[in-house]
Amino acid sequence: MRLSVLPLTLAALMITAPASGQETGGARNPIAATAAGERDALTLERALAYALERNPGLSAARNEAAASSGLLTQAGVLPNPSIDVSVDDTQKATRTTTAMLNVPVETGGKRAARIKAAGLSRDIAEQDVADSRASLRAAVIAAFFDVAVAQESVRVTRGSVDIASDALRLAERRVAAGKAPPLEGSKAQVALASARIEAREAQAALLGARRKLALLWGEAEPAFASVGGNLDTLPERASLDELRAALAASPKLAGGKLAVDLGRAQLEVEKSKRYPDITLSAGVARDNEAGRNKAQLGVSIPLPLFDRNQGNVYAATMQSYKAQDLYRELQASLTAELLQAVTRFDLAVGAARDYRSAVLPGAAQAYDAARKGFEAGKFGFLEVLDAQRTLSDGNIAYLTVLASVYQASADIDRILGR
Repeated sequence: MRLSVLPLTLAALMITAPASGQETGGARNPIAATAAGERDALTLERALAYALERNPGLSAARNEAAASSGLLTQAGVLPNPSIDVSVDDTQKATRTTTAMLNVPVETGGKRAARIKAAGLSRDIAEQDVADSRASLRAAVIAAFFDVAVAQESVRVTRGSVDIASDALRLAERRVAAGKAPPLEGSKAQVALASARIEAREAQAALLGARRKLALLWGEAEPAFASVGGNLDTLPERASLDELRAALAASPKLAGGKLAVDLGRAQLEVEKSKRYPDITLSAGVARDNEAGRNKAQLGVSIPLPLFDRNQGNVYAATMQSYKAQDLYRELQASLTAELLQAVTRFDLAVGAARDYRSAVLPGAAQAYDAARKGFEAGKFGFLEVLDAQRTLSDGNIAYLTVLASVYQASADIDRILGR
């Protein structure tokens, strides 16, 4: 996705451009104002850096991955030996004191199976970190361009207010000159009031979009005033074959594959528990009555007559099958979600190009012609209002399509985990 600071979008240029031969009534130059305001605007790179550094969800995923490393360490630890001390008889002269060192010996490959399962759990946690980072990045990009589009919406609605004000002045002059009925002046006042309402709504939507972006790095109130992004350069997507290949290597699918492997590893852990552990014992017994020490050796072997861990082995087998089923479901759902995002992206990009090439220029020309015709007495004010509304609706619809473009692009990145 290519990003740069651009003075103003095509839509804003169209909506704020004054009609031929007319002044804007002292309105500031939008291009100069935007260029001045975006020098200190929040860039996408800074927004991503803030989120990756401060987002609580990503930090939690990192801590979970660190915890899984501790579990891996614990899985490789050998069982502790124990010391048993026993005393026969309470009389010192005939007492026998025995001290034994017991060393448990794991059989059936239990330790190796535990280490393998714990290692896979750690790998899954690391994939979760990568997926959380990708999801956060996509959320930041989508929220960033939501703010950029909301900024343009504010500019568009303010331009609509300027246009409605100019139309009201024209209507009042024609009414005062007796060239138009007073009803046209009333219609112009209604149109101006509606434009002002839309401008206030756009301002409120901008504040909401700024708060949504700031929340991604833990700020309830945004510290930035604006963002700087190029809305005229539409993002591009790779071919479907390239996207499918990227999906196969995505953190989500990689984590799903690891979950299948983990299911098999946990099954091996449960199978290894079918073999009883041996306890080797060695020690010495002090026989006070005989006045000598006697060596003690022993071995303890549980007999797996009833408990052969058969229930846990069956449960782990079913859990392994479940992991395979979930992976197939994940693969299908991510593929479908990717194709849907690609479809939304292509439709939105096509619509944006149509708005730029045909809808917006045509609406601007129609409004300019209706305005000049009204001033010359060729058209009624109803035609001016209709052309004004068409121009305003076209610009708002264009910005809505732009938001869809960047949202779909961010969704593709989120699904692919890049």
